[in-house]
Amino acid sequence: MPRLPQPSRRGILAAGGALGLTAVLAACGDEKKGGGKSGGGSTDSGPWSFKDDRGQTARKDSTPKNIVAFTGVAAALYDYGIEVKGVFGPTKTKDGKPDVQAGDMDISKLTILGNAWDQFNIEKYVGLQPDVLISTMFDDKGTLWYVPEASKDKILKLAPSVGVSVYDRQLTKPLERLLSLAESLGADVKADKVVKAKKRFEAASERLRKAAKSRPEIKVLVGSASADIFYVSGSNLSADLEYFKALGVNLVEPPAKALKASGGWFENLSWENVDQYGADVIMMDNRTSALQPEGLEKQKPTWGKLPAVKAGQVIPRVTEPIFSYAKCAPILEDLAEAIEKAKKVS
Repeated sequence: MPRLPQPSRRGILAAGGALGLTAVLAACGDEKKGGGKSGGGSTDSGPWSFKDDRGQTARKDSTPKNIVAFTGVAAALYDYGIEVKGVFGPTKTKDGKPDVQAGDMDISKLTILGNAWDQFNIEKYVGLQPDVLISTMFDDKGTLWYVPEASKDKILKLAPSVGVSVYDRQLTKPLERLLSLAESLGADVKADKVVKAKKRFEAASERLRKAAKSRPEIKVLVGSASADIFYVSGSNLSADLEYFKALGVNLVEPPAKALKASGGWFENLSWENVDQYGADVIMMDNRTSALQPEGLEKQKPTWGKLPAVKAGQVIPRVTEPIFSYAKCAPILEDLAEAIEKAKKVS
């Protein structure tokens, strides 16, 4: 889990592993131009526009070719056949391997403008001659994720931008919005691969609904780990957790008072109090910035004493999903399987 230097709301969000953006503009319509090839390869002529979740419309004289995006957004677009020129956000690990948020992209072909919080190389960005910048949003203020606050005005003057809300809405909404955005950029959303991925997601949703209904006694705790703190996520702001809850999953929910310090996202627990909540299944933040379960028992003896850990009932939480149907279906399938197989240990 990221340990960002500034105690801003964005820093808190990145630190705790919550997800999301308040989409009062829920049904923001898109204005699309007709089909084309992937970004960077479209031969279409004519204007392009897309109305985002800030209510702002990005416009270009033709379909954007030089696309720059937050890594997770770029990975989602890639699943629909849209390739970007540059990315910002966690893209490669310290040993040079693709970060989990890079999905199936070949990161060696990407210009990485920044690989960590508050990193964004404006000179490289200018050099890409960007047609559009795309990111997610984790608040209701229109803040573009991983675009540095100190330089955002300069960055956003250089090209139109698109913000996709992932805050305080269920998983299905950003999935719809990213698909719509990909279509506007030239993706064939009726391609067999896309249709199959969406059907798989729908089947996975139904499987999770059935698993939750048949085993309501199974409690699922969503956590994230740092050296000093164990974070227990609340379910009211994150797109994935809101959807799990809507499907009937019995999520451990810290009281509102405990969530208040983080703006409603998570409760901070010391490692001595990690057993405060009983859980049968634990989902742990899979981001490279968070401590991973395989190393926790050595570092934190209290972790190994948890009943769910002893029972081997710990699965990854894809804290910042890649919002394509192909990437989100396995998330639901894995949770459904965990609930189906879990022993009651709490």
